[in-house]
Amino acid sequence: MERCFSVSRDERLSIAGAMVDVSKWPLFSLLSAEELASVRQACVFGTSANEAIYITHANEVFVFGLNSSSCLGTGDSLSTIVPKKLDFLRGKKVVSLSYGSGPHVLLATEDGQLFAWGHNGYSQLGNGNTNQALSPLLVTANPQNKKVREVACGSHHSMALTQDGEVFAWGYNNCGQIGSGSTANQPYPRKVTGCLQGKIAIGISCGQTSSMALIDNGEVYGWGYNGNGQLGIGNNGNQLTPCRLSALQGLCMQQIVSGYSHCLALTDEGLLYAWGANTYGQLGTGNKSNHLSPVQILADKERIVEVAACHSTHTSAAKTQSGLVYMWGHCRGQSILMPHLTHFTSTDDVFACFATPSVMWRLMSMDHDDFLTVSEALRKEFDSPETADLKFSVDGKCIHVHKAVLKIRCEHFRSMFRSQWTEDQQDVIEIGQFSYPVYRSFLQFLYTDTVDLPPEDAIGLLDLATSYCENRLKRLCQQIIKRGITVDNAFTLLSAAIRYDAEDLEVFCFRFCVNHLTQVTQTGAFWQVDGAMLKEFISKASRCGAFKN
Repeated sequence: MERCFSVSRDERLSIAGAMVDVSKWPLFSLLSAEELASVRQACVFGTSANEAIYITHANEVFVFGLNSSSCLGTGDSLSTIVPKKLDFLRGKKVVSLSYGSGPHVLLATEDGQLFAWGHNGYSQLGNGNTNQALSPLLVTANPQNKKVREVACGSHHSMALTQDGEVFAWGYNNCGQIGSGSTANQPYPRKVTGCLQGKIAIGISCGQTSSMALIDNGEVYGWGYNGNGQLGIGNNGNQLTPCRLSALQGLCMQQIVSGYSHCLALTDEGLLYAWGANTYGQLGTGNKSNHLSPVQILADKERIVEVAACHSTHTSAAKTQSGLVYMWGHCRGQSILMPHLTHFTSTDDVFACFATPSVMWRLMSMDHDDFLTVSEALRKEFDSPETADLKFSVDGKCIHVHKAVLKIRCEHFRSMFRSQWTEDQQDVIEIGQFSYPVYRSFLQFLYTDTVDLPPEDAIGLLDLATSYCENRLKRLCQQIIKRGITVDNAFTLLSAAIRYDAEDLEVFCFRFCVNHLTQVTQTGAFWQVDGAMLKEFISKASRCGAFKN
């Protein structure tokens, strides 16, 4: 049996950093231009999307809005349209944030601390009582000495994922969503064991009264309410302890998200599966029939790289490798039964404009026009004959650039134009080591910070980045290659990763090859490698248990 490895949360990154304009949410129209410019992260939440929290570049935390159940954490129950600072969280770098239906709020910091505040009728704050918390509380009872990396909230229950891959749950447990084996409410964080014992979780998500966990080997487990099949286990019976989704066996999941009562999951090959409630078409199957087991959707589209859902909505969204964004489900009162292609550039935009309520499905990062002024000007002037003072000739084609920009952006060129290199005196520099698409993409990267190449060409760019000691470009190339990996090219990419000493990419490609060992070993690329590498791969795969029955 082939073993399956999944990727960690840190590996699931956007190549371009996918920033979003927070002003698409009406609440943020209350902020001045200066305040908007200070925002680094933000989240709109609440039963009517009437509360907001944002973190500035100086790591100061501000809140404003209706303040239902004191969910703003300001120390009182008063609403405010003027942002108030949460001094208790000053200087804390936020890495994860989630909210419930009360609402209650969970927040995890970079140093692994867990804070909670707001509605607490079912002990969902994890402090041992049911008293509403007017201000952020440091959750210390349990997990003792565990650092939290991710949080998730259901309607009135909470989950936390620790840095060592353990899952803790607490709060309302009427349907078994705590995973304790009973339906008694849980006043403190409790480690979820059962089938999760000894396994390393890399992701968690909550429906209204259900819980899901993604394991590092690509398996998915669910527990809690299952009346609509939202656990994906083939029936609609509630589960008091974690249950593996056996229908996904043989697939390696790398992202899972939960809607109100449905789930979406993405494989390492960019395939999208959905299950659970479908009253509004949120599964994207073309009808309104619930599905008790995962069903593949968007199968005729290109590779999916991100899926989005939120426990307080029935809306679904997905983004493809080329940046196309689809939405379906409950969209502004309409039931969209099939994925609909939008003009958005981010799944976040779908929730801003079409979700009901228009909450954010994740803690968002922002970018602003005033930060783009210089970069947009550089982008416009790339390969511009009118302003360029230097040309590169590659494969008989010219690329127009500016010496000053190259010196500022690249140490290789800084050395070239400051020393006695002959190139410093030339108006046209011939390049023979790299192809035109690769070298043009490299120069364009120096102007734009982005890379737009297919995975096969990205290998050549990875070679250039290694030669020129451009580490950030090297990382971007690795991300492109990861997103473009297939059974047919996996071994070729693994060979390139080894050749260019890209350790992170090598691990990723190796895991992919092991996950799909049977298909990979039947490709031409597998048998075209030299014998030494083939022996090393087989030996390493064997040590990982790839050939165990």
